[in-house]
Amino acid sequence: MMSTHEFPVEAGHILMFARAIGDENPAYTDRRSEAAAEFGDALAPPTFVIASAQFNPEYELRPKRGHAWLGSAKDPSGAPPDDAGWLHAEQHFEYSRPIIAGETLKVTEREGETWDKGSRSGGTLKFVERLVEYRSVATGALVVLSRFVYVLPLPAEAKK
Repeated sequence: MMSTHEFPVEAGHILMFARAIGDENPAYTDRRSEAAAEFGDALAPPTFVIASAQFNPEYELRPKRGHAWLGSAKDPSGAPPDDAGWLHAEQHFEYSRPIIAGETLKVTEREGETWDKGSRSGGTLKFVERLVEYRSVATGALVVLSRFVYVLPLPAEAKK
């Protein structure tokens, strides 16, 4: 499965993200800071691209009007997601250059490799890789490549 959407990088969004992660680096909040001035506007923190999910209309954790939603309250309002039981195993970001406020990125998500590994309990660990490219809409150049790996622990009796 592959999906594509656009991600507008806004200075206010960068500011709120930096505050949320507790990073007071002036490059994220002041376009006149030494680091930001070199690029012409505020720069985004390294993990900022995670916020692009909110611009993806297919993002499964984003509430959709008229549809049941898993939610985060005591009593979820919808059915568990299809990927119930999956754990986030690792994530990597490779930057070609900083992300700059005012640009728009084209986000393309695609499936990567899958593999299984035996677990200490005698079950199986099923690994799935997801690759996400963030390209400049203006130039088409790759800005960031992210790699996410998820794992689903399967008990011994479920190994099929």
